[in-house]
Amino acid sequence: MKPIIEIRWHGRAGQGVVTAAVTVADVLAGEEGKYVQAFPEFGAEKRGAPILAFNRISQKPIRTHSQVYEPDIVVVTDPSLLGLIDVTDGAKEDAIFLLNTTFDISLVRKKLNLGARKVYALDAYTIAREEIGRPIPNIPMVAALIKVTGLLETEKFKEKLKSSLSKKLRPEVVESNLRTVERAFKEVREG
Repeated sequence: MKPIIEIRWHGRAGQGVVTAAVTVADVLAGEEGKYVQAFPEFGAEKRGAPILAFNRISQKPIRTHSQVYEPDIVVVTDPSLLGLIDVTDGAKEDAIFLLNTTFDISLVRKKLNLGARKVYALDAYTIAREEIGRPIPNIPMVAALIKVTGLLETEKFKEKLKSSLSKKLRPEVVESNLRTVERAFKEVREG
């Protein structure tokens, strides 16, 4: 693991983007040798407005509290943002891109001029709609992020996520979210 990993989340208000960043921090918090941050950047946006959220994951205490300007990982939870804003802005040359999209990954790679960077994708809307009944992509995207980065062993992630979600959700909702995790693990693909 790099000494510090910075993640920038792009999404729309109401999609659980901030919750996704907080969930990543929550499941990694307490892991030996990992310090985490999660924070949003938004104002008085209405539902559907583009927003950002961020994570920092470090092997040492984190003293930086600014926005992430040069992310190691870029997560895009809404495919309509791919032509609307520059999701590649400031991304490192070896950055990983994780996209919620059904588009052909090679076309997205070309359109965004990603070169040799690693690109992963899954259809998080469909997974969430079919498993929890609402197209909220946050949990499938978090699961895909854990899978492609190896930030946490997948079984340990599922245990910690279940514990985290159980604090605020009914058992049947927790179980449906865990099904989205299983599908995200299976359906995320590299392109």
